[in-house]
Amino acid sequence: MTLRVWPGRPYPLGATWDGSGTNFAIYSEHATKVELCLFDSAEAQRESQSVTLLEHTDTVWHAYLPDILPGQIYGYRIGGPYEPDKGHRFNPHKLLLDPYAKAIARETCWADEMWGYKLGDPQADLSFDERDDAACAPLGMELDEAFTWCDDRRPQSPWNKTLIYERHVKGFTQLHAEVPEKLRGTYAGLSSDAAIRYLKNLGITAVELMPVHYHVDERHLTDRGLVNYWGYNTLGFFAPQPRYASVSGAAEIVREFKSMVRNLHAAGIEVILDVVYNHTAEGNHLGPTLSFRGIDNAAYYRLSPQDPRYYLDFTGCGNTFNMRNPRVLQMIMDSLRYWIVHMRVDGFRFDLASTLARELHEVDKLGAFFDIIHQDPVISQVKLIAEPWDLGDGGYQVGNFPALWSEWNGKYRDCIRRFWKGDGGVVSEFATRFCGSSDLYEWSDRRPHASINFVTAHDGFTLHDLVSFDHKHNEANGEDNKDGTDDNLSWNCGAEGPTNDPKILALRETKKRNFLATLLLSQGAPMLLSGDEIGHTQRGNNNAYCQDNELAWLNWELTPEQESLLKFVRRLIALYHEQPVFHRRRFFHGRAIHGAEAPEIAWLEPSGAEMTDEAWQSGLVGSLGVELFGGNIDVDEHGETITGDTMLLLFNADHSQPIHFTMPVPKDEQPWELVFDTARETGAEPEHPGENYELLPCSLAVFRAPSAKSEETL
Repeated sequence: MTLRVWPGRPYPLGATWDGSGTNFAIYSEHATKVELCLFDSAEAQRESQSVTLLEHTDTVWHAYLPDILPGQIYGYRIGGPYEPDKGHRFNPHKLLLDPYAKAIARETCWADEMWGYKLGDPQADLSFDERDDAACAPLGMELDEAFTWCDDRRPQSPWNKTLIYERHVKGFTQLHAEVPEKLRGTYAGLSSDAAIRYLKNLGITAVELMPVHYHVDERHLTDRGLVNYWGYNTLGFFAPQPRYASVSGAAEIVREFKSMVRNLHAAGIEVILDVVYNHTAEGNHLGPTLSFRGIDNAAYYRLSPQDPRYYLDFTGCGNTFNMRNPRVLQMIMDSLRYWIVHMRVDGFRFDLASTLARELHEVDKLGAFFDIIHQDPVISQVKLIAEPWDLGDGGYQVGNFPALWSEWNGKYRDCIRRFWKGDGGVVSEFATRFCGSSDLYEWSDRRPHASINFVTAHDGFTLHDLVSFDHKHNEANGEDNKDGTDDNLSWNCGAEGPTNDPKILALRETKKRNFLATLLLSQGAPMLLSGDEIGHTQRGNNNAYCQDNELAWLNWELTPEQESLLKFVRRLIALYHEQPVFHRRRFFHGRAIHGAEAPEIAWLEPSGAEMTDEAWQSGLVGSLGVELFGGNIDVDEHGETITGDTMLLLFNADHSQPIHFTMPVPKDEQPWELVFDTARETGAEPEHPGENYELLPCSLAVFRAPSAKSEETL
């Protein structure tokens, strides 16, 4: 069939069906020729037809094909100079994935032909490879965006009541016996009845999914029989990863993702995506030519000013997106809007976000990336979370991101770990972190939710391994245990790794409860790593990025100890939701709302007296208490008064000595009731301590005193 080709439009970029035909548009500033290649099937070894795009407007090449319908599989060949020493790496022998492809018809299958140069040539990437790679290159598919969303509504959980659950799409349900076998490890499995029931019973309000954009497994991993399980190696920023679907058709995969979002929304659960806009899967100057490199290398990537053959690498992954290029910024913004408008996600966590702020070399928090997001009427309305660091100079930017942004608070993680390890001299910082890290966020007029509090995340030890190993054990990764960071924790647990010693096992369980209670009862937005609530272990591997197997998948056959931990976490999260003193909208300032004289918080020495300056600066191991006063705590968005109970938390981070705390007199003279003690079982009947309470070594106790206002409300 002879295709009709009309000039078309330079916008929108990508392949866009308008009900009559398809407009194709692709940006390339330095290309001399652009060919659209059409394939009859994903298995085809060669394109069936090709169309030269003769129109180019404002550096965008475009054409309209009235005969092309949704479902068309396609790629591009782009000609131009091959001059690596000048930053240009065009090679028309290589088929390229459209950066705006919204569905992946065929994934990458590695072959030497996918490199723009001759592998093994003495000149390396200065050589030129003329072999065609159409049989193995990734292919996009033109998509009809229609989907029945029914009465889908975003949960829009207030930030101060948001509890994030970081999880991997596959690892969460791959071994879950209550999820239908065909759906395990998929988008559909993640939103199945069993999965949603578990999440609702747990009490989380948002899932933060590790990368679901189409990514590529590095060849060095596939050669060793491994894959990039985590997915931080993106190639397609508009398309969901096919391997996480229970269906095979590219269009059906997109619909399954949308169904997942719809089902989670119906359960009141938000969907936040971990996105990787700082680099791509093409690696450094010796990497393959899959998309951006062959479309316009000098435009898409940050190149060395001294030698454009090489890349500036602020990510440790070989390359960095060129955020100074307006078209690159446009692509990222278009991608974000697409996932919000068409996929209906509720927010994003930006991997290595400091990289996105690098206008020149230094991190610029007022860079174009943030300016554009702030003024965008769509993106500015969803949850935005930064991983506020990268690997470049000055890249650690915790506390320096602008308004609208929340941040993974690495200082919170480090301080809470040091406190419960028993380090001295951290009680003052511990109090600051527990109260929402106002030192980091209040100066920019942000609220406590700007601090995403976490103790563990996908990158590092699980909570079980954190208290069970002093050193990493990443041997399964095949890199001689040289990958990942060894924290040298020395947790004083008496042994490393598996043990049958009941005292050591009991101490580890107590430490898990300490961390979880501290995390979930601190001010700020807590983030729980999936599996920590059931004591998931990776056997000491703190960098399981390439472990798509039982090492990383959650095992749902729980031991009695794991069942007990899960029960504790459910109680803990229920307490978090029930008591508004744990999720305040504002920082503590010593007084309650409307200028009332009642205090909001008091930090206590074991004697029951308020902490003195000398106590804060003593350098001793942390043994202290905090009283969070209830009553009229806040007002909601409708002006209604929020009331709650007074809560008392007692901490003993000393690993050897019990502490006798003198109990303060409750504000409303209601008796203290023990909610839980991490070092011992509490009975079914309420326990009311006397004037003193013995807190065992390395433990935490929580007490409740009903406020008079709360009692009246009940």
